[in-house]
Amino acid sequence: MSTAISEPTIIHRRDTPNSSDYPKEKELEEGSVELVEDFIDDHDVSRPFPIEPHEVEETHQLTFRAIFVGCALGSIVAASNIYLGLKTGFTFVLNYLSIFGFAILKSISSVVPESGILSKIFGGHFGPKENCTVQTAATATGGICILFVSAIPAMYRLNLLSKYPQDDIGKLLALNVVSAFYGIVFVIPLRKYYIVHQKLTFPTPAATAYTIRSLHRGKSGMIAAKKKSLALLYSFCATLVFKVMAGYAPGVLYNWHIGWTLYRIGFTSMISLENYGWYIQFTPAFFGAGMLSGINASWSFFGGSIVAWGSNGLAFGTSISDEFPLVSYFRMSFSDPEEFTRNPSPRYWLLWPGIMIMLLYSFADIILSLGPLFKSIRLSDLSPMRLWNKRKEIDAEDEDQTPLEDRVPTWWWTTGLLISTVTSCVILAKLFKMNVGEAILALILGFIFSFIGVQSAGQTDVNPVSTVAKASQLILGGIARGTHVEQKAAQMLNLAGGVVAAGSAAQACDMTGDMKTGYLLRAKPRNQFIAQLCGATVSVFLTVGLFILFTKASDCILYPDPLVACPYGMPSVSAWAAVAMAVTLPKLPIPASSGYTAIALGIFSVVSVVVKHWWIPKKYWCYVPNWNAFGLAFVVPQVYYSIAMAFGSVFNYIWLKRSPVGYDMYMFAVSAGLLAGEGLGGVVLALLDVCGVGGYKYSSIVGCPGLTSCDS
Repeated sequence: MSTAISEPTIIHRRDTPNSSDYPKEKELEEGSVELVEDFIDDHDVSRPFPIEPHEVEETHQLTFRAIFVGCALGSIVAASNIYLGLKTGFTFVLNYLSIFGFAILKSISSVVPESGILSKIFGGHFGPKENCTVQTAATATGGICILFVSAIPAMYRLNLLSKYPQDDIGKLLALNVVSAFYGIVFVIPLRKYYIVHQKLTFPTPAATAYTIRSLHRGKSGMIAAKKKSLALLYSFCATLVFKVMAGYAPGVLYNWHIGWTLYRIGFTSMISLENYGWYIQFTPAFFGAGMLSGINASWSFFGGSIVAWGSNGLAFGTSISDEFPLVSYFRMSFSDPEEFTRNPSPRYWLLWPGIMIMLLYSFADIILSLGPLFKSIRLSDLSPMRLWNKRKEIDAEDEDQTPLEDRVPTWWWTTGLLISTVTSCVILAKLFKMNVGEAILALILGFIFSFIGVQSAGQTDVNPVSTVAKASQLILGGIARGTHVEQKAAQMLNLAGGVVAAGSAAQACDMTGDMKTGYLLRAKPRNQFIAQLCGATVSVFLTVGLFILFTKASDCILYPDPLVACPYGMPSVSAWAAVAMAVTLPKLPIPASSGYTAIALGIFSVVSVVVKHWWIPKKYWCYVPNWNAFGLAFVVPQVYYSIAMAFGSVFNYIWLKRSPVGYDMYMFAVSAGLLAGEGLGGVVLALLDVCGVGGYKYSSIVGCPGLTSCDS
């Protein structure tokens, strides 16, 4: 994810007998997503599910059909995440697509005969462990999208690569290979430490395991699966159709430019609403994101939008119309940094306070959250000899009772780590002019960030990697400045190293979460590891292809024109590019007033975290603003996203209060369908634009400001 409020999940649980091991409800905080599931029993979430008396033994858990379906579903996630990530910087882990996996493979297993050639490939019993393989492959396939909504487009914006991505396919694939496989190979020791030894909860992966288990529990599971599958399918299809239709009539179906309309009927001062971006967008994806993120994160995001874009007195804008008083305050070209210091646009001025808030808040929250962990670590836990002690049988005192033959052999991941490290150093040196020391430093930073991300995600379900990884830009920028590297080379070092650090850490966090799902379901770690490698292999090629598709359809992703509206806001791209420039120029291109404001708000966010952790009872944390979401609003110039999320969270809250049974059954399926549907609809529109028949060429201008086409 490329923001810190994009991956997390919180589980709302209805009361169950003897549920002392589970809270009735975990507070909506830290940008958490809500995932509602009926917990079948009061099982200890830190241990695998007990083997049921009549459970059918799954002899085939790693199958071609599971990998194929998982990769296909993961492709939908990848397409949605690149589309939504370019729009706003958000990416999502749509765990509920495992319901689709269940519906598809359960149908196949019941139709295909149990004997013959087809049965060996598509037939046989379908159980929860194979369903886990589907989920694992899907997550791995939908991963590493963070690279293509942040640092890689920033490289093009700073003219560090060729003019178009199709001319850099080799370099893009190489960066994907480094991030994807290096992030996977050290998941195994992370599993051992965080899942088995530290017994972290991992709310979203744990809820996914409970969901998969419930789907396979006889007739009741089949009924629930059918209802959820249909809800997901209907919301997905309806959203996809709506998104494609809106591409041809954006001013009527998708964007309501209220300020422009009021200006046209005589309220001329209302044009300021349009100029500052205050209009309504009927975006199902971010309505669904608000449903998932909850009141705290969504309204913190909306509150940040009000402070940033509703009370900003800066007036350095650019006229975009000769006929009407339309002004753009969102220009973000880096061709002349001095211009932004003298006459900064509101978007550039607000960028620095937003980055400072998110960076300081994330680090402060991580330090305060991880304090108890470091106190509990014993030196014996860190001994390398524990990894190499080859055992022939399971120690009765070993907390991990997974059969030895089902585990990932130590030599698998250590050899993979060695190969990926050497390969990464060669790729970064050959293609991106990084020396071995710089390449190894980037890999070490990725390893450190993965520990931070996994610990945070395991405890709070918040993955802060995308924000924390910006620290790699500061470190690598300091190295470049100290060694007096030429500016363009320093920027390449900064962004290429940041790609490796952020991408590998994000991949490791997602894959460790999947290991938690498999641990609860007693799936074989060896099979999960292979499924992760298969999904990552597909993702390496898939994400590059999707990125090329989107940039062909909208070249403003790479080279935005300050005078022309772009359908993609690309806040993460702007943030990465701005930081890369700031740490490599002789003088920081930051307006003094923006810098002082950033320091003040950053300190205030840290103080609020300290107060929250030390003096506010945990049950009241939901009333403390989520500063990650608040700071993100400063970076995202499109306020209609925060409006949509605010309405989605309120709708979700009312639904929970008025119909808890329907909420438990359908909420997550519906919201996941809204997210995936709009994301895939964006892919369809991009394909239509490339073919010359899309909304970019044939859309209506009704309701659009300036009587010109408006984005969808």
